Amino acid sequence: MNDSIESAVAGVHRDAHVRSQLERYVRLLLEHNARINLTGARDAAAVAEHLRDSLALAPYVRDPLVDVGSGGGFPGIPLAIATGIAVTLIEATLKKARFLEIVADELGLRVTVLAARAETVAQEPGFRERFASVTARAVASAPAVMELTLPFLEIGGLAVLQRGELDYTELIAAADAALILGGGLLEEVALERGRRIVLVGKRAATPGRFPRRPGIPEKRPLARDRRDVNGVVQLVSEPADLGAGARG
Repeated sequence: MNDSIESAVAGVHRDAHVRSQLERYVRLLLEHNARINLTGARDAAAVAEHLRDSLALAPYVRDPLVDVGSGGGFPGIPLAIATGIAVTLIEATLKKARFLEIVADELGLRVTVLAARAETVAQEPGFRERFASVTARAVASAPAVMELTLPFLEIGGLAVLQRGELDYTELIAAADAALILGGGLLEEVALERGRRIVLVGKRAATPGRFPRRPGIPEKRPLARDRRDVNGVVQLVSEPADLGAGARG
């Protein structure tokens, strides 16, 4: 297995030390994946594709970084290895969080693992609006991802979000949610295989009622009610649960 891992990782990064650390991570991931469902990638070549996707974010992340819904470690672990920045990984599944702790310890990374829901952690003063950047893979709809990530960012911080193709409707919904949460869409960066990076800047403090209770961001995504009239999207109203007396 060692030869296949070394071959798969060979073209992922130019630095020999980074490649060595990535190889160790891949080895640990595949070993533990046989017992715990950490990733759908079952061999070194498939994991290497996830490494490439993760490292595509490296030019945009800042120290400190928080990664929401870390799962088996993508993109947080590869970014911690390649950049050396401090990374906080948030993963609600205890077995996955324990794996992330093992990786961080064995590789000597500047990584903190929190076994908790992002909705809960983002309401804690020690973590709310404390990070310069936040990442999240496609863990939910674009508006839900905004609600799960933007509360962690300090003003001036950057959300670096991995998405697939965003259609017009989803892009508008994401922009609306970002605005409600104190952010604004900055740029979409196209990658290979239809993937893209969505960059969202934090412009103002997130209202204290966000994120809402665990599970609510996915069930009732933030968005303004809009109507498309003659090709022009018009704002009609904000959803009722965004009012001053709303509950999540």
